[in-house]
Amino acid sequence: MLPGKEFPKFTAAAVQASPIFLDADKTADKAVDLIGEAAGKGARLVVFPEVFIPGYPYWSWITDPVTGSSWFDRLVRNSVFADGPEIGKIRAAARANDCFVVMGLNERSPVSLGALYNTLLFIGPDGEIIGKHRKLVPTWAEKLTWTGGDGSSLKVYDTAIGPLGGLACGENTNPLARFTLLAQGELVHAASYISLPVAPPEYDMAEAIKLRGQTHSFEGKVFTVIATSTISEEIIRAMEEIRPDARALLERKSSAYSGIIGPDGRPVTDGLIDEEGIVYAEIDLGRCIQPKQMHDIIGHYNRFDVFSLHVNQQPLPPVSLSGLGTSFTPEGEQVEHSIDPEFT
Repeated sequence: MLPGKEFPKFTAAAVQASPIFLDADKTADKAVDLIGEAAGKGARLVVFPEVFIPGYPYWSWITDPVTGSSWFDRLVRNSVFADGPEIGKIRAAARANDCFVVMGLNERSPVSLGALYNTLLFIGPDGEIIGKHRKLVPTWAEKLTWTGGDGSSLKVYDTAIGPLGGLACGENTNPLARFTLLAQGELVHAASYISLPVAPPEYDMAEAIKLRGQTHSFEGKVFTVIATSTISEEIIRAMEEIRPDARALLERKSSAYSGIIGPDGRPVTDGLIDEEGIVYAEIDLGRCIQPKQMHDIIGHYNRFDVFSLHVNQQPLPPVSLSGLGTSFTPEGEQVEHSIDPEFT
């Protein structure tokens, strides 16, 4: 829901850091420390990179699918359930520090060993999970790793710091996904990324990340908090086990950008490129009002008699069981219900 007479002002923090590669428990511990550090400097919202827990499958970009398969096995074994103990640490840290946290994770499926989701988890200052978004379409080589989510997670959450939504990495180039969030009243957008130095030589990843954030903020007149992971020495050495020239591929500069963009499309403060750290900036949702007087693409600056967008937010489970008194949610949870008389 949009703010009433009072428009929240708060400090946001964008984390730029690397995980403890393929170690969910230790990465969660690192995240807890970073949450404490950010909250200690007044942050009410702390946004983490894409799949921060327990890391990104770089092998999919630098080797063949057969060679990478054993690394997929390692990733699955070190990935987490959204209600697992590693996430429990993050939830406790959010509660202890009275802040909202958006965490990127490799989420395991409760019903399939071969399905991983690229998930953004939204956690409130009470430590409760507000919701989660599963990346709709894995990008290029990522299709070797992740299953696509469905429209049920394309949501904006009504929070004390304003309407909060988010997308993972390449989704931020999808105008329909972005419009769907804006049309639900989004004013604070979490954009989580990974450093990708293995892109084509002419592609400046850091600049591309920044540009996407500026585009969403300018078009929607919203704040965008961009958090991108870095590539540690640990990750490079692991990938050298697969490919001897991995260092040359992964050390390329200008591959990560984290920052906070205002509703005029300009950075609120200086961002970070490549180095680990945390970017802080004040968000004042009142600044979203005047820009929308000129271009409000979810209001007066559109023609809904000409354009229409239909979004299927129906959860898509692998199976729907009837007649047995039990069905399964997309999360794999059993739901008891009355037995269909047709089968009695």
